[in-house]
Amino acid sequence: MAKTVIGVFENREQAEKAVNEMRDSGFDTNEISIVAKGGQRGERNGDNGAMGMDTVADGTTTGGVLGGLAGLAVGAGALAIPGLGPIIAAGPIAGLLSGAATGGIAGGLIDWGIPEERGRYYEEEVKRGKILAAVRTHDQKVERAADVMRRNGARDVETH
Repeated sequence: MAKTVIGVFENREQAEKAVNEMRDSGFDTNEISIVAKGGQRGERNGDNGAMGMDTVADGTTTGGVLGGLAGLAVGAGALAIPGLGPIIAAGPIAGLLSGAATGGIAGGLIDWGIPEERGRYYEEEVKRGKILAAVRTHDQKVERAADVMRRNGARDVETH
């Protein structure tokens, strides 16, 4: 049975290191998802100083936050979520969020077994400019995913 490991990174570099380590240790890109707040080119997100995403209009949705997450950026999608604004999602979560745009990130995470109140918490973290990572994988790989996230600076790492 598949479970979801979810955590929050303060900046792009931490998220990149975690994703690269997961990929190097056998996780498939179809298991790893990233959600980050989007913005205009050069805009700074939140108080963590992470660069915002390039606008979709200029044809580049893989700069800034997801640019270094090779492989995941291929499926990156830009969404406008009411009350949250523009976000960029990569990996399997992008489809969940596009289908649940009115429910926001929290609504999309419910499909992966994340309780609504925790989903709202994670949505607020993205709103503040943090980067959300989620790994949907088999039971035997759950602990490894959580360990990689924690080792690379993720906080609020949970398994559902």
